[in-house]
Amino acid sequence: MKKLVFFIACFAILLFANLTWKNSPAPVVTTDMPVADVLLKLGETPAPHQPDFTVEGASADRGRDIVLRGQTSHPGGGKSERVSKHFVCTSCHNVERDEPDLSKTDPLARLRFVKEKGLPFLQGSALYGIVNRRSFYNGDYEKKYGDLVHAARHDLRQAIHLCATECAQGRPLEAWEMESVLAYLWTIGLRMNDLGLSDRDLSIVNKAVEGRGIQAEAANLVKSRYLTGMPATFIDPPADRQQGATPSGNPETGKMIYELSCLHCHEHERYSFFNLDNSKLSLAFLNRHFPTYSRYSVYQVARYGTSPVPWKRAYMPHYTEEKMSVQMLEDLRAYVGEVK
Repeated sequence: MKKLVFFIACFAILLFANLTWKNSPAPVVTTDMPVADVLLKLGETPAPHQPDFTVEGASADRGRDIVLRGQTSHPGGGKSERVSKHFVCTSCHNVERDEPDLSKTDPLARLRFVKEKGLPFLQGSALYGIVNRRSFYNGDYEKKYGDLVHAARHDLRQAIHLCATECAQGRPLEAWEMESVLAYLWTIGLRMNDLGLSDRDLSIVNKAVEGRGIQAEAANLVKSRYLTGMPATFIDPPADRQQGATPSGNPETGKMIYELSCLHCHEHERYSFFNLDNSKLSLAFLNRHFPTYSRYSVYQVARYGTSPVPWKRAYMPHYTEEKMSVQMLEDLRAYVGEVK
């Protein structure tokens, strides 16, 4: 009799637990949900750079073509004109996440992260998640582009225009091209699983969405996990280029920089007339010119870049401190200097 009562009690407990589980509402916010959608549920104002699909010809597919290949199918038929004869967006920007921690900049951690993911190490911030940002061409970029930065600072359309006409040395986008690019960029916005939120964090967010928590606090929690604007600090090469900035460098790190950054643009003259490869000849040439003040000095071009000129509009953008640290540049010098 006691056994029968025990089994009935256990069955009742299991039945109650099963019914409770079935009646528990599924979480409103899941890890694969776009961050922008979650912030809307938390009462945040929509981003001003929503694509306008009333513009004839605008589509995310066309936008992806423009970003990756520089041109696409024209709404009127045939191929559109290339935005730039010299660059595409992915010359300087990844379209995949390339920061291990989206809440800060750490160039060495970023280098290791892109190495693991098989991505290039580039001067520009990733386009992945750009629609979640609210400021562009931050920090010292005003020193380079002057008043052109003012219109672009809080307007993604103007930032894209500046990138197309100045950075890429190309032409302004037509309305359907601009809206297409925006439509594509919204397909690669941040998702909740990019933010590294704990189960407790997700619970806080879900409760706020359901009206059982403070929405503003939950929104701030979400936004604290990524940068809404990328900092940019221009720095000079070392004062003594013969001696360098630090006593020594790590050639293993330098090798990664050379292969994932230098060769990305210069191997087979992909985006440059100056060809580089893994040969001793290339490395010895760079090592010899490293401490000079010429356009072949890595110190010179990494920190100042090169300027477009009428007969050669393709140029080299420089690395800010947030994209390559002082030590990392010395690591690159140590790698090319290993060649004897």
